[in-house]
Amino acid sequence: MTVTTACVVCHSALWHDEAGRLACRRCTLRISDDLAALPSLYEQLGGALMPGSGAGGPAVSGSRTAPLPLRLAPLSLSARGGVVTVLQTWLVDWHEALGYRHPRWEGDLVGQCRQAVARLQLLLPWAAEEHCAIEEFAAEIRQLRGQCVAQVTGERPVRTVAVACPCGATLRITLDTLGRRCGCGGQYGREELLSLPLAERRQVAA
Repeated sequence: MTVTTACVVCHSALWHDEAGRLACRRCTLRISDDLAALPSLYEQLGGALMPGSGAGGPAVSGSRTAPLPLRLAPLSLSARGGVVTVLQTWLVDWHEALGYRHPRWEGDLVGQCRQAVARLQLLLPWAAEEHCAIEEFAAEIRQLRGQCVAQVTGERPVRTVAVACPCGATLRITLDTLGRRCGCGGQYGREELLSLPLAERRQVAA
């Protein structure tokens, strides 16, 4: 078995006492923070369903029932197939990898969200050390949090910029990007990514 020397999430070198882990402690804490924010954000999505809500403006109706048409973005996040389903899918995957019984869901979707997050938090230390898809999990949980925040608060998405790898490839990153692997095999941590030159417009268009 190959011992990892760099975090698969941010691609920074692991400390000596982190050797063999897949995700460094800093990234593990960040994943945990993103998970912890989801239950409250998920509960608030219900109030963002009405047109005019979720972006700092007043709702267009004083009725307790959301008028039609509902805002589709928060609806897709709050309904089955959205946040809760994504969390439960990952939890099932982790249980299968560990040989545990299939998890059971109880209560409404808000309750199920809290249950899934609590269980994922419990298993996160194991996943950070051994789960081969921890990088994908970290990215998906961060994306879910960003999507929920955008719908609840109206906060604009973080701006994406294109930087150039020495091989000529274009990498799209944000100020929140912890690390990125280029198709040429090059691995960049956050500081290394931010030090790369901006890609020329013709590269981005290509």
